[in-house]
Amino acid sequence: MGKLSTFDFVIFLIYFLVVTLYGLWIYKRKKSKTAGSKDYFLAEGSLTWWAIGASLIASNISAEQFIGMSGEGFFIGVAVAAYEWLAAIALIIIAVWFIPIYLKNKIYTMPQFLETRYNKSVSLIMAVFWLFLYVIVNLTSILYLGAVAIDSLLGAGHLHIIMIALLLMALFIGLGGMKVIGYTDVIQVAVLIIGGFATVYMALQVVDQRINGAAIGNALTGFDTLLKEAPEHFKLILNKPRITTTTLSMPENLAAQKYIALPGLAMYFAGQWIVQLNYWGCNQYITQRALGADLKTARTGILFAGFLKLFMPVIVVLPGIAAYVLYTKGYLSNFNGAKDSAYSAMLGLLPSGLKGLAVAALTAAIVASLAGKVNSISTIFTLDIYKKYLKTNTSEIQMVRTGRWAIIVAMLIALVFTWTDILGIGGEGGFTFIQKYTGFISPGVFAMFILGMFWKRTTGTAAIVGVILGFLLSIFFNSFAVELFGKETWIYTAFTYEKLENGVVKTITEIPFLINMGWSFFITVAVMVLLSIFGPKVNPKAFVTDKNMFKVDNRTLFLIVIIVLLLTAIYIRFW
Repeated sequence: MGKLSTFDFVIFLIYFLVVTLYGLWIYKRKKSKTAGSKDYFLAEGSLTWWAIGASLIASNISAEQFIGMSGEGFFIGVAVAAYEWLAAIALIIIAVWFIPIYLKNKIYTMPQFLETRYNKSVSLIMAVFWLFLYVIVNLTSILYLGAVAIDSLLGAGHLHIIMIALLLMALFIGLGGMKVIGYTDVIQVAVLIIGGFATVYMALQVVDQRINGAAIGNALTGFDTLLKEAPEHFKLILNKPRITTTTLSMPENLAAQKYIALPGLAMYFAGQWIVQLNYWGCNQYITQRALGADLKTARTGILFAGFLKLFMPVIVVLPGIAAYVLYTKGYLSNFNGAKDSAYSAMLGLLPSGLKGLAVAALTAAIVASLAGKVNSISTIFTLDIYKKYLKTNTSEIQMVRTGRWAIIVAMLIALVFTWTDILGIGGEGGFTFIQKYTGFISPGVFAMFILGMFWKRTTGTAAIVGVILGFLLSIFFNSFAVELFGKETWIYTAFTYEKLENGVVKTITEIPFLINMGWSFFITVAVMVLLSIFGPKVNPKAFVTDKNMFKVDNRTLFLIVIIVLLLTAIYIRFW
């Protein structure tokens, strides 16, 4: 049984049975008599605000966070939590300004948004792109990272079996449609939060026991120990390092590498907001949970997710910092120092039973994300490709069947790519892999959406040019900008440091990734505006809007104030 005891497996089995039986009960209780496609893909108004909020978190928190972000917590520290905490503000923006536009104009998929606002060409191009991204990059990375993490806890040697098991669990939930996904996500989130907090609590106790020699570890004392032993890991804003030399005892300039990943205050001017607003507001995988609800329910659910987001760094970042302190003190002898192994190394220190709960939490996050992702894949394929281009006179029942087959095919493709790690996820690091491949397209996609929503003169030609230009600019700024024009051209956003590669010290000048996104976005927006004004004359199809749709009621305002106050307190504490 590897590193898990019989009691751990019993705990995990209980989790599996609860989710399975609850999913079956939901499917039978809420099964639509008409088997309509909107009911299957969008749950057609049957999700409550708490189910929407829980489903958003369950779909978002996956192996990328548990493994990848915990690894960045090990390497960088609490600064990486900006991805989680700023998401809360992004969700406020989505709830107040984005969702009303979607619901007012009866938007059910993101390609439909593009067709309604621009034209069929823009819609088809992006539908194909999103299918490729979701299947090849997102499904593959979630499955690979999750399987590797669980396999390490079982003692290794079960990677492919775990991949198949995770897919089968996600398949069972995904085939039930959005209702089953939404309500089982409530259970998944409960397991994720309880298991995650229990893991952190015990990890802090272990820190107190190992470092301070306490007979019975105290979690609060353990946290104070982390603050004392690794103060640099609790800086939310990284300063731009002045070190530009590499010593022989250090394989690379670590301070420089951290700044390249999270460039201090500079990342807050554009990069982080492009990441957040594009992910939470222009992403079928996320917005689909709220598109079938009324405005009040959708807003409350989204803000509930924003509230939960404030606590996610405790679950996914603190274990990485704890692993860093224990590793530097020599208490993780079986840990090789690889970022993506930090979370698994911490789980290995937990007592019997709690380890099973932690694995259940990790599995819940993975399965919920897989199920949500394949549902979005089937929705886009069925509603935006199959119905519009392959079989226009298809029936409601046939669309549901097609959606289910799309889920099966997507999972098989992901399994093929994951089986041998064709994309090299393991070599690049999970969090870096996902940010790299989704971030190249984010500036163009977000520019197309934000101008389409709030500037009625934006044309379809500008939208197509914007997506392509945003992608090309991302490549340009990441690989060629500094070499072609020099670092002075980019208003001090380029950063020079030295790095040891294959025994040779090399001087490197590059622009941090999040700053690259800002440059790409602003230039793309400027070009789209010019094209819309001076380009081909068309009659833009602006959305139906009115001032009242953006007004917030007292409950919404109360939730927004609570989130803002809590986030303000967090930033004041860790500035």
